[in-house]
Amino acid sequence: MLTVETIRKIRLSVHRDGKSIRQTARDLHLSRNTVRKVIRVQETAFHYKRSNQPGPKLGPFMEALDALMEEDEKLPKRLRRTAQMLFEELQLNGYNGGYDSVRRYVRRWRKERRTLSEKVFIPLIFEPGEAFQFDWSHEWVELGGMRCKVKVVHLRLCNSRLFLCVAYPRETQDMVFDAHIRAFKFFDGVCRKGIYDNLKTVVNKILGGKERNFNSRFIQICSHYLFEPISCTPAAGWEKGQVENQVGLVRRRFFTPKIKVKDFRELNEILQEQCINWAKTHKHPAQSDKTVWEVYEEEKPFLMNLPPLFDGYAERPARVTPSSLVTYDRNRYSVDFLLLHANFALNPVGLSVAKSQSVFKGLGFQIGA
Repeated sequence: MLTVETIRKIRLSVHRDGKSIRQTARDLHLSRNTVRKVIRVQETAFHYKRSNQPGPKLGPFMEALDALMEEDEKLPKRLRRTAQMLFEELQLNGYNGGYDSVRRYVRRWRKERRTLSEKVFIPLIFEPGEAFQFDWSHEWVELGGMRCKVKVVHLRLCNSRLFLCVAYPRETQDMVFDAHIRAFKFFDGVCRKGIYDNLKTVVNKILGGKERNFNSRFIQICSHYLFEPISCTPAAGWEKGQVENQVGLVRRRFFTPKIKVKDFRELNEILQEQCINWAKTHKHPAQSDKTVWEVYEEEKPFLMNLPPLFDGYAERPARVTPSSLVTYDRNRYSVDFLLLHANFALNPVGLSVAKSQSVFKGLGFQIGA
């Protein structure tokens, strides 16, 4: 194969120095046909690409190699055999060819398979009041003079793109409920659907397809606000791509430079103000003649009216130990021994006495021996 340097020498000898083809071939120890090939075209480099790769030794084993690779396609990527392992397996079955032939064939086969199975993504279009998207992110702030990581909830209306960010110290279920309550109040209405990841605070178990076993307490807030929860396919973030992109936008725009606040109340007031300012000053991506806030004003009549406030406490089964202690959220709370036969209901900050015996049993409390 001719190198770029050899082609340069041929072109200089003929076109610049005026030497003949015979003289150039003699000086460079090349054939005259090679020299003619170079000077007849204006190319400065030649790329050889074999149209058909012969496989005299691999040919009889191609079917077996295809079967092995088809087998691997059904396995997770980390469990699939490498080209070297496939080569060694063929050797055990009588293959006496080289490794390079197997490697080239495996690479070509996998490249064709990726091309055939290429995924196509269609942009999602939402009607006014149809759906909102929910996600978490982790951001760094200076809280009370100390650098710390906070958990930020992102709720976004899919049609108007209006969003609200709320910061919390953790990602517990009661904080998920509080974020929904704040967002619905901020939007002054509720959409008909909510799109989520498979959060542990939302989904107990992933079933077939889109079927999910949702957390019973989460189902109660869905029933209270009359929206339908939809959980994304695992590792398919494009199903809620709007809020996924929003996480990066908020990190760049709202948390850079680092926010310095006294407490979470001040931080959330700043975030809400920034969300409103963003909506009022930025154009809607699908309706460039209007701002996000103007499109939200058009979407607002399509939102469902807000019902009475939801009691957003987290519910956990617990056991009263023989030493009169109840463990909740990695904390132990003491219980008056004389009140063990009363009813207790857990809330986000501790224990409170309930009045109904059925509530006590429903929460899963068991009195220790």
